[in-house]
Amino acid sequence: MTLVRGLSGIVAGGVVVLLCVVAGAAVIGSRRDFPGPGAESLTWHVLAAIVVVGAQVFADRRRGPAAFTGSAVVLVTTGVLLWTQWWG
Repeated sequence: MTLVRGLSGIVAGGVVVLLCVVAGAAVIGSRRDFPGPGAESLTWHVLAAIVVVGAQVFADRRRGPAAFTGSAVVLVTTGVLLWTQWWG
């Protein structure tokens, strides 16, 4: 279980980094009058970051199936974010 929680923790940190990158690109794009990521993409990243951080905190504070469920939420949410916003 420690390995799964560790992996989901790394993934959750990556989602927060992606949020920072998208937010930074949006700010730079608006300041330089360059088309950056839109409000929809920024909203998706903010919501995904909130969900994965909450699920990771839940997984870190639980044991057994509950911890696995929290880690699974992190991984599935990240997969959906990547699929819809980066690869789609």
